[in-house]
Amino acid sequence: MEETFDDTRVITSSDSATSTQDEISAQIQELHSAYRRGVEAGNTPETRPRIDFPPYRSSVLRHPTKDPKHVDPETIELWSPAFGHRDVHRLESDLTIQHSGEPVGERIIVTGRVIDGDLRPVRNQLVEIWQANSTGRYIHKRDQHPAPIDANFTGVGRCLTDDQGRYEFTTIRPGPYPWKNHRNAWRPAHIHFSLFGTDFTQRMITQMYFPGDPLFALDPIYSSIVDQRARDRLVATYDHTVTQHEWCTGYRWDIVLSGSRRTLMEADTPAAGESVGEP
Repeated sequence: MEETFDDTRVITSSDSATSTQDEISAQIQELHSAYRRGVEAGNTPETRPRIDFPPYRSSVLRHPTKDPKHVDPETIELWSPAFGHRDVHRLESDLTIQHSGEPVGERIIVTGRVIDGDLRPVRNQLVEIWQANSTGRYIHKRDQHPAPIDANFTGVGRCLTDDQGRYEFTTIRPGPYPWKNHRNAWRPAHIHFSLFGTDFTQRMITQMYFPGDPLFALDPIYSSIVDQRARDRLVATYDHTVTQHEWCTGYRWDIVLSGSRRTLMEADTPAAGESVGEP
């Protein structure tokens, strides 16, 4: 079935569970091509993921149907958490030392800065991460795909940004994993990031990806960001100065909270969140 919406042909399937990767990839390519043609014709570039992105099958289930509830912002601030250095221990940022043994997989350091649109550091912000283990398995009851669970890796950590807005985590590089969007669907390796601090009253969530992942072009969640430059802002950079001799490799990823180079967050649209069936 074909529908026409804003000069973009959208192909839908009566049974998304039977869709093949070739069908999903063709839809992604067609939507991206239509977007590029629109930009070349003078349309404004899109800076957010699309709310409705048919290759991402469950986006329709996450589409807002009602006006957001209006609240008094001062009331929200009365109930917002306040985090201090005594609340977060410095060892919580090392996900490789939380159990009695060493986790299995490639040890990595992920670091960067949380900055505003004017490149000013955002200090004392709580940064949390959660991720799959090296085989692509979460410690979560909803994750039942047949990959090993690592008894020495829970996959969660947190830290506070310093005076320069810097954060740093030591962890294990996560593996890709299957999800139920379509037949043989696999998500690229990624780490979930959450920011919650004293400068804003809303929890902000996003995902960080690794450079050169062959699954990028096949993934409807990543591809729901139709602008290439916006997608690129979610991909970390390998940094040899962060890599440590005979110990770990290093990646750098800055989080920009505002401005034209702002890092995309899941709050930008429900379609940027995880699909039903994903932890």
